[in-house]
Amino acid sequence: MGSMAVWNRTDVKEFILVGLTENPNWQVPLFLLFSAMYLIILAGNLGIIILIWLNTQLHTPMYFFLSNLSLCDICYSTVIAPKMLVNFLSELKSSTFFGCVLQSFFFAVYVTTEVILLSMMAYDRYVAIANPLMYTVIMTHSISTQMVLACYLCGLINSLTHTIGLLRLDFCGPNIVNHFFCDIPPLLKLSCSDAHTNEMLLLVFSGVIAIFTFIIVMVSYIHIIIAILRICSTEGRRKAFSTCASHLTAVTLFYGSVTFSYIQPSSQYSMEQEKVSAVFYTLVIPMLNPLIYSLRNKDMKEAAKRLICRKSIMNLYCLWL
Repeated sequence: MGSMAVWNRTDVKEFILVGLTENPNWQVPLFLLFSAMYLIILAGNLGIIILIWLNTQLHTPMYFFLSNLSLCDICYSTVIAPKMLVNFLSELKSSTFFGCVLQSFFFAVYVTTEVILLSMMAYDRYVAIANPLMYTVIMTHSISTQMVLACYLCGLINSLTHTIGLLRLDFCGPNIVNHFFCDIPPLLKLSCSDAHTNEMLLLVFSGVIAIFTFIIVMVSYIHIIIAILRICSTEGRRKAFSTCASHLTAVTLFYGSVTFSYIQPSSQYSMEQEKVSAVFYTLVIPMLNPLIYSLRNKDMKEAAKRLICRKSIMNLYCLWL
């Protein structure tokens, strides 16, 4: 009975989400804009996953990581977008208490996984460029699978820690969440009980993950740059750089927007900035990632061309190509 009491100490049955804007004139245009963005996210990232799955030439660690990055983009944008779109057309932008907790849980799982996965991809590029002769020995299928599973496990542990802590808090009002989705920091601010431990855990876990991944990315790219500078031919340098340029672009966009979002001071003005930044890393970046990786990647473009040319209906198009 004592343990049951721990999980039911709340009078709040639902949370009201303020959303991106309270201006009614913007609701329909924003609904149309974000609907289009979400469809592009699904089409682009599913396209990458299917393309990699169907082409045996792309069954390498690099593209295995990329397919999981696309999966994470689909998952955490799906955690946010559908409810966000419904709220654009609803007068009362509400979410049940446990619905809100579940949204924050799954969002934390996939965002944490993506942060760590991006650092693993940096390490993969370091091995490929700095130790090309040892690449197939170091980055075996078994090792790359274990690395990806470790990313998901870290995301699950991080999210479970904060979600269990959140469920042990009292919520007796107010219930207005000044955001367009249920993120852990704004929920902690609404608790009636002392959330100091939760805030400290959030700070420590976020700090450890940020430092750990930042060090891996920085050390990997320092070694990559050194290895590229040792290449004698200009063409060789260009090819080596092109293999990691897409990843570096994705890392810069994602890390930059997340960092900008979480270093802002807690004021109303900065909260509006945080919302814009959150839109960037929850929807804009998942939409851009397929373009970044496909447009700058010769192997992806060649694989797409081969896939199109398999279809007899596209024969004339293939001849034109």
